[in-house]
Amino acid sequence: MTVTKTFAIAAAAALTMFAGSAKANTIVDIAAADDRFSTLVAAVGAAGLAETLSGPGPFTVYAPLNDAFDALPAGTVTTLLQPENKDQLTNVLLYHVDDRELQASDFAAGSNYYKPVLASERLCITSHGGVSIADGTGDTANVVVANIQASNGVIHVIDKVLLPGTRPACH
Repeated sequence: MTVTKTFAIAAAAALTMFAGSAKANTIVDIAAADDRFSTLVAAVGAAGLAETLSGPGPFTVYAPLNDAFDALPAGTVTTLLQPENKDQLTNVLLYHVDDRELQASDFAAGSNYYKPVLASERLCITSHGGVSIADGTGDTANVVVANIQASNGVIHVIDKVLLPGTRPACH
């Protein structure tokens, strides 16, 4: 078993135990209960964000699937999960969180900037019958499942890990 998978299993178990004592159906509860988010759950645990994302919110979380993390260059996830890289990991994760509850229908038609919790950055979110999100690399994630309702916000499942960088072009 790889270090990442071992860490992911341990983090998921810890978050599941934590989630059991928190208000039911928070963003963390939902993610911890779904194997498709095990890497995200491990990252949230390593960054120390589980308690925050179990809090009252409201939050919108753009939640990358495990396949999205697997698509990153080899060794990226393992490197980010190391304690000495906690600040970098936290920044990547906060780039996936908005401090408002935004349903898919709340995104204005066309392409518009949205401010994630990582205040120095912007996302370009395009609503076009579906929703796509351009990040700081200029690459685009697609919302593959929208509007998973949690007691403290909403989750939009995405097919790419969003990475901070330069402000994306938003036409």
